[in-house]
Amino acid sequence: MSRLQVGILGCGSFAREHARVLLELQDQVALAAVCDRHPERAAALAQQFTGGQAAVYTDHHDLIEKAGLDVLIVALPPYGHSDEVELAAQRGIHLLVEKPLALDSALAWRMVHAAEAAGVVTQVGFKFRFGAAVEALKRRIESGESGPVGLFSARYFANALHSPWWRVREKSGGQLVEQGIHLLDLARYLMGEAKTVFCRQENLFHRHIPDYTSEDVSAVVIGFEGGALGVIYVTNGAIPNRWIHDYRLVARNLTAEFSGPHPAVIYQTAPSPGSNPEPQRVESERDVLKAQMLDLIEAIRSGRPARTPLREGALSLDLALAAVRSAQTRQEVQLG
Repeated sequence: MSRLQVGILGCGSFAREHARVLLELQDQVALAAVCDRHPERAAALAQQFTGGQAAVYTDHHDLIEKAGLDVLIVALPPYGHSDEVELAAQRGIHLLVEKPLALDSALAWRMVHAAEAAGVVTQVGFKFRFGAAVEALKRRIESGESGPVGLFSARYFANALHSPWWRVREKSGGQLVEQGIHLLDLARYLMGEAKTVFCRQENLFHRHIPDYTSEDVSAVVIGFEGGALGVIYVTNGAIPNRWIHDYRLVARNLTAEFSGPHPAVIYQTAPSPGSNPEPQRVESERDVLKAQMLDLIEAIRSGRPARTPLREGALSLDLALAAVRSAQTRQEVQLG
């Protein structure tokens, strides 16, 4: 079986994580080309991970038209998206697109419609869906074992200045859109589609920093079908240079406490008479980014959808943007 030829568009820091995964999966894929508007950055990535063998481009049109790709990884910052997804889909190139898909819903849905019309396999970079403990809980929910789900709560804590573009809301979308969207997506994945959202946001800790226009505290309350609730809180004012994301879920028959995609402890809270079940501990050393790429490869080989197609990315973006609108208007926003 021939290796899939993969290109990376956008050679910033996270592109190196994708390149590392490709190197570890080199029996199945090859990093054939890289592209960045800064040629020295693209050349450095090619040199580090392919010994300079990967072709280097500075224009994504050339990359898509000339590199002979099977798969394109789009690792652009939120403000950097244009027509790359539509053009790649039209040429039959499968896609892995980092979150968020865009800064506005219209562009995200154009991506979705182009990919679906072309029939290419797509994956959005919501890697938390690939945690072993998340998978274990998802199976219990889908089988009905958990009973109805009532509450999901999650936090994303950071404290770093990040890149200059990240601090500017007009370029990043803000912390909730750029980082907290991971938790909004996980809430959708486990709870279903949101019906309402209310959010408050403030910049409390970084007002003195020029060009820092993103919020650094957010609190979100989500209403789901049947009355279930989600509570998500995000800050860039916590422990310096640590990224903390953990979550909890309460259903009729179980309560799950996560330290991340794994590990987790799942407690059975509605045991049968006379039983006293031990909590299920789910631990794993799984590389969720690698699992995400493997799922995409297997989906391409088999012709099935990947776990997180572009449509899922657009729906999670719509939830994040609705939360931002709520914060701006200080009113609850209806979805759907």
